[in-house]
Amino acid sequence: MGKTVLIVDDDPAQRRLLQGAVERQGFATRTAEDGAQAVAQAADPAVDIVLLDLVMPQMGGMEALEQIRKKREDLPVVVLTASGGIDTVVKAMQAGATDFFVKPASPERVLVSIRNALKVGELTGEVKRLKKRAAGTFTFADMVAGAGSMQQVIRLGKRAAGSTIPVLILGESGVGKEVIARAIHGESERNHRPIVAVNCGAIPENLVESILFGHEKGAFTGASDKHLGKFQEADGGTLFLDEVGELPLDMQVKLLRALQEGEVDPVGSKRPVKVDVRIVAATNKDLARLVEEGRFREDLYYRLNVFPIDAPPLRSRKEDVPALVRHFVSRFNAEEGRRVLGATPGTLAMLAAHDWPGNVRQLENAIFRAMVLCDGDYLVPEDFPQLLAALPDDVKAAAADADAPAVPANLDGPLAEVLMPANPAAVVAPVGETGASVTLFDPAGHLRTLEQIERDLIEYAIDLYAGHMTEIARRLGIGRSTLYRKLKEYELEERVVQAAAG
Repeated sequence: MGKTVLIVDDDPAQRRLLQGAVERQGFATRTAEDGAQAVAQAADPAVDIVLLDLVMPQMGGMEALEQIRKKREDLPVVVLTASGGIDTVVKAMQAGATDFFVKPASPERVLVSIRNALKVGELTGEVKRLKKRAAGTFTFADMVAGAGSMQQVIRLGKRAAGSTIPVLILGESGVGKEVIARAIHGESERNHRPIVAVNCGAIPENLVESILFGHEKGAFTGASDKHLGKFQEADGGTLFLDEVGELPLDMQVKLLRALQEGEVDPVGSKRPVKVDVRIVAATNKDLARLVEEGRFREDLYYRLNVFPIDAPPLRSRKEDVPALVRHFVSRFNAEEGRRVLGATPGTLAMLAAHDWPGNVRQLENAIFRAMVLCDGDYLVPEDFPQLLAALPDDVKAAAADADAPAVPANLDGPLAEVLMPANPAAVVAPVGETGASVTLFDPAGHLRTLEQIERDLIEYAIDLYAGHMTEIARRLGIGRSTLYRKLKEYELEERVVQAAAG
């Protein structure tokens, strides 16, 4: 879906003009008529940018800007002013505005401001993310993890972060085991010290001991300088041993001693070196089976497997796909200088239908390739040619149908009864068809609000027509752009993906 623009202006005519100009460019919109409403709505993470009038009654634009910055410091804000006085502009920019324009402005000028502000916001967010990663302050709050299975991972990770207990992260390749490890470190008391990651499977066997434990000058041919191993580099912090099941047996003995004694023996050293390291290990192998086969030491297995955390594969947390897509689009926009606004509903449905054997890493690479191929503002199924070719015909048809232009028509068929029920106090959606319900009255016998009924009706239509956007819009008698906006407002985008996929 596209980005959401919050338009704040006390003049209804100005709001409508801006809303029309913005929606014609494919953005979703929300509106507010004063500063207080702007502050309240800007706190919603679904809002991507704010167009803020500076002159309003009660809470003015400058005060609203200050309050918005306290809640979301990275949210791009473009200020609107009826006079282009330099003092006004300077004050607004000093208060944290990303850009400004003088009313009335042409649609082209408005679009340029929005795109530039979004670009700056993405770059700022990417820089912040990289800084947190480098500083070791990446936390679970920075993860894209809305699925229930990931919430269990977060709960366990936060518990583990509160102690120095050894953690073993289990999961398939590409599920994000290192991300979990960095979040555990970032929420621990050691976050002011480094987290050092080493892929045990990528180290040549003859260099494992030197890389992990270090060596003295002259310890072997080519050792021209003293080298601190990964254990000493991570002293006081966290050592992340990725693919620990790939370690040779002789190195497993040395690793066990380092864990038990809290000291390492650099190659060529006459005495051991004390280290204070918190161990987080990860593997995509079945260590218990490796122990049975004699390829992994049993005593080391029990030393590492003190607090196991199972990272679920992407196919079991597909509700996170839309959020992951948005995250990767924003990231690659910043890194590659692209201006892709998001993915179409059909694209999201197609991505959710894929099993992703390579998990999040595969999705990340697929988005990267698609953004290179993308010629428009949104990623479409055709930007994923390899993925599209591997999908069944019915999934392709569902994706194409979800992105087809709508043809508004009068309501008829099953949904007509929803709007004109014989018994308005009853549950009017046929329970046997979808399990959904649309009620007109609350338990006290009063009419529910139009907004509540509308949301339930759209949700029911999504289930009834299996997420086919063309049919939903046609049956509801509204345009597709209006339907997309309401999906965003009512947070029903993921419902469309789930309905189309299953």
